[in-house]
Amino acid sequence: MSNRILYISQELTPYLPANEMSTLGQMLPQSTQENGYEVRIFMPKYGCINERRNQLHEVIRLSGMNVIIDDTDHPLIIKVASLQPSRMQVYFIDSDDYFIHKSVSDVETRLHPEDNDERIMFFTHGVLETVKKLRWEPAAVHCQGWMSALSPLMLKTLYSDDPMYQNAKVVFTLFNDPFEGSLDPKFVDKLLMGGLTSDQIKPLLDHPVTHADLYRLAMDYADAIVIGSADVDPAFIEYARATGKPVLDYNPDAERHSNYIEFYNKILS
Repeated sequence: MSNRILYISQELTPYLPANEMSTLGQMLPQSTQENGYEVRIFMPKYGCINERRNQLHEVIRLSGMNVIIDDTDHPLIIKVASLQPSRMQVYFIDSDDYFIHKSVSDVETRLHPEDNDERIMFFTHGVLETVKKLRWEPAAVHCQGWMSALSPLMLKTLYSDDPMYQNAKVVFTLFNDPFEGSLDPKFVDKLLMGGLTSDQIKPLLDHPVTHADLYRLAMDYADAIVIGSADVDPAFIEYARATGKPVLDYNPDAERHSNYIEFYNKILS
């Protein structure tokens, strides 16, 4: 059995301010690595991340691919940093089209929410294509935050026959991290143009797609679900339990990281 776990994270300290999601995004992979797993982390390269201070540099051999969204090519830029003291590799998905290349005070998902539908699609495809190019086959893919919510869907449909992912277990973590309103009305059309079928995205049809829709879709396609914070909407927790899939309850105590290791061992056995 492979011991590789791929983390697809919306937020991560120290690159973004500390909160429950970003702190767990940093501490969980570190703990997982300390317990014998091999780890890689991917996150968006938001404009508010200081590249010089955090020692990011572009990986030329991984950059240069195009991600097609709505029949338009979007060049993919990959940057990397080493998270100290654990020396974990953190890969950043960057784009001239979806991320700002100058210092800003907040993340683009809040500064320019009108692009979030394509930003999510670009991030998801960017991660999965880059991991293929790395030839780094994960045993599990752990997705955290709504920016990663398309990953379970993509892995179980478009990438289901890919040797790199066909055996991977997909974990999705629920947080209290909603965005306001809904995504672009053409979001579903863009997904269909990207190769998905109406049956595969049936829960998204015929209405504006909200944060709740993304969360439910992620749970539908994930193999296991984690409750990542104490204030997750009870309706999401009820939905998670109704799936019949393994669910790891929220635990704020010191043993929470050992609980994650046990959970990984359970779903990978």
